[in-house]
Amino acid sequence: MNEDLKNFMQFLLVEKRMAKNTLLSYERDLNNYLHYLKNVEAVETLNHVQRVHIVHFLNFLKEQGKSPKTVARHVASIRAYHQFLLRNHTVSEDPSVLIEIPKSQRSIPKVLSLEEVEKLLEISNGQGHFALRDKAMLEILYATGIRVSELIQMDVEHVNLTMGFVTIIGNSNKERIIPVGGPAAEALKRYLDNGRPNLLMKNNAVGALFLNHHGKRLSRQGFWKILKKLANEAGIVNELTPHTLRHSFAAHLLQNGADLKAVQEMLGHADISSTQIYTQLSKTRIKDVYSKFHPRA
Repeated sequence: MNEDLKNFMQFLLVEKRMAKNTLLSYERDLNNYLHYLKNVEAVETLNHVQRVHIVHFLNFLKEQGKSPKTVARHVASIRAYHQFLLRNHTVSEDPSVLIEIPKSQRSIPKVLSLEEVEKLLEISNGQGHFALRDKAMLEILYATGIRVSELIQMDVEHVNLTMGFVTIIGNSNKERIIPVGGPAAEALKRYLDNGRPNLLMKNNAVGALFLNHHGKRLSRQGFWKILKKLANEAGIVNELTPHTLRHSFAAHLLQNGADLKAVQEMLGHADISSTQIYTQLSKTRIKDVYSKFHPRA
């Protein structure tokens, strides 16, 4: 079973060109699944897997308190895996073919208010090279809506301040061009002129845009620590994750009348339904305003 899983992961990496985080999710889900088949259902080979075994596994996940979203992700992983095995003639039939992905209501993403965004951007003001870096990162995130994984993978060559845009390499190496507003462009220029040169170590030819104190590319964990620190200093008590600024970017654009298709392209969503979730925030905000201010609400 382990060898088949390795072949499947290689297929996802090479043929499907899936992102690293997606690959890790598939591998984690399928390891859980295969462990259950072997240790609970006593299934010896993949040819012995039946639909009832998959149903039992999904019920097991529910009993563990897994969310509908997590269960649905497991179903998607299992179906893709069994389809791969069938195509490769590893098994003679696909027991997952009649397993449906459970429908789950998508939760409305949490966003910062405009006032909270201003606080976060103001608290990061400073003249030291670390402060210039942190300010540039936050401004870019809110100005472009890119993912944190995309932010830390940016190289200097991806920035074009003359034309006012950045080039982002997203999932599956898809490239997109995103405009950068004045404040973000100014913060980025200050960092490139006065911050990054002080972080770049001698004889270090790294092209990474955002560097840590070792002169190497800043990690996701490193950014998360920076964000938590700045959020505490800004007095932001609401839940704040590296993805919150991306959510806030999309929600604030749509609240101010931006075209949904344009926001989809900037976010890099393959399906517009992923972008439409942000329109629910506008409806929720309208309802809150009505309830608060209408005399007969």
